[in-house]
Amino acid sequence: MSADIFGHSGRYAASGDIFRQGKCNAGGGDILERIAARAARRAEEKQARLPLAEIARRAEELAEAQRQGGGFAFPFEAAILSSDFAFICECKRASPSKGLLVHDYNPVAIALDYEAAGASCISVLTEPDFFLGSGEHLRQVSRAVSLPCLRKDFVTSDYFIYEAKLLGASAVLLIAALLGESELAHLIGLCHSLGLSALVEVHSEHELEATLAAGARLVGINSRNLRDFSVDLGVVERLAALVPPGVLLIAESGIKTAGDVARVRRAGARGALIGETLMRASDRRVMLAYLREDFCSETS
Repeated sequence: MSADIFGHSGRYAASGDIFRQGKCNAGGGDILERIAARAARRAEEKQARLPLAEIARRAEELAEAQRQGGGFAFPFEAAILSSDFAFICECKRASPSKGLLVHDYNPVAIALDYEAAGASCISVLTEPDFFLGSGEHLRQVSRAVSLPCLRKDFVTSDYFIYEAKLLGASAVLLIAALLGESELAHLIGLCHSLGLSALVEVHSEHELEATLAAGARLVGINSRNLRDFSVDLGVVERLAALVPPGVLLIAESGIKTAGDVARVRRAGARGALIGETLMRASDRRVMLAYLREDFCSETS
């Protein structure tokens, strides 16, 4: 698939201008709603280039070929289950709260560094307007590494799920705050039917309850409030106690030190999704080795 369909590599290049003075000016109001509204428009624009029926056909054909070849392995979940503690390391160029994180952004080189340093999985931002991501980044990374990749975006429709399959993702992030329980159940089911894991992100008891009712088997507790971007690791500790056995729990956001890793592990997390800390590190391999070494020393 070409970057023209999935990557928008030229169209959104100018978006970097809004980050050059530091934090992105989200324009006031609810940031999450603004990002979600733009995601819905993106889906409409994508369908104008490649209709939903066609991208669904391509994704389902790929899934069927994999099914005929031995079935779905769900490698993202398998990587978490096979790790004492899974490090899901993120390729992220920018964020609305922190601005531009990396000036010379090479997601493939970053992902290869993560893989060499012992990451379990790779997360790739594909949201173009507020995070300066691209579907092309995911396509390139998924081809370059042997680790399972998570598509991290603000998924609002089936289109993003089918697209993720074709871009080489093994998992898709779903944000409970954007979706009703029935929508969540539908999108989780669609992911599973294509051999994709669904990591459902929550930030409150209500969102967790809806996520579990929708049939999620992989839950990410985000310590960052996506409506104002405040961070509190206590959210992980509070909600982790409500996650039943058999559901894999991932801690998201706010992981800055080895002590933070130990803290969320004690709360019951099976892994952590780490973005900004690694992206800002002068040496990402050293930073990840530090986080992993502390964990290993505690469990040895």
